[in-house]
This record gives sequence, structure tokens and C-alpha cells, in this order.
Amino acid sequence: MSTKNSNKLNVPEAKAAMDQFKMEAASEVGVNLKNGYNGHLTSREAGSVGGQMGKKMIESYEKNL
Repeated sequence: MSTKNSNKLNVPEAKAAMDQFKMEAASEVGVNLKNGYNGHLTSREAGSVGGQMGKKMIESYEKNL
């Protein structure tokens, strides 16, 4: 089993925007994120942030159809 991380941005210059997007999503679901490593988060908290990000991306896509 490989431990290679495959989570890469297609546009590396978008990292700052993605970090800001993640912070906004975390704030909306009440999860307190800090810059850098957030190993203190529970799986539930991390999942709620990712779920909120996905929800916002889908809403944005549907709005622009």
C-alpha cells in the first residue's frame, strides 16, 4: 500500500484561495481551524468541513448553469 499523498491542486497558485475557502466553510459549521496542521480535529469535525466545502461547490456550480 502506497502512502503517497494524491491530494494535489491542479493550479498550485490557487492554494491561498482554497485555504480561505476552507476557513470560511469551517466557520459556517462552527469548527475552529487554525493555519497549518489541524491534527486536533475529530473525524466528525473534519468531515463536516469537507462536507460544507462540497455543498458550497455544488451550489456554486448549479447557480452558474
